[in-house]
Amino acid sequence: MRSPDELSELFRSTGRKVTPQRRRIFEILEGNSSHPTAESIYFELAKDMPTVSLKTVYLTLRELEEVGEIQSLDLGMGSSRFDPNVDEEHHHLVCIRCGEVRDIYLTLGQGLQRQVPQDQFAVTKAEVVFRGLCANCRASSEAE
Repeated sequence: MRSPDELSELFRSTGRKVTPQRRRIFEILEGNSSHPTAESIYFELAKDMPTVSLKTVYLTLRELEEVGEIQSLDLGMGSSRFDPNVDEEHHHLVCIRCGEVRDIYLTLGQGLQRQVPQDQFAVTKAEVVFRGLCANCRASSEAE
């Protein structure tokens, strides 16, 4: 994802307004590998800007997705998560206990192409979600 300055310029160049709230959302997302929910971004934003609305967060996230700067993830956990890592193809590890989401880099191309004949279906993108226990949850399970 681009820097807050670059995102501000991108928004302006596409006719979008850059408000202090949007700028702060850009800052919250920069380098954020936690795959935050809109609600977690809202709570972080509200610390600095208590009058901000959750709607502002959702609208900004939608616009960031429209310009290709984030990806919305439906990981079957109730709330969508947002991934600012759109530069490298990757997949996700999801902890079934605490909900932590992490990136994992795998190449699936050739094996997938052998399983899906191209004359029947042209695969353009693959998304894989691995579910299990993160190290912290696994350690606490063993301690019980």
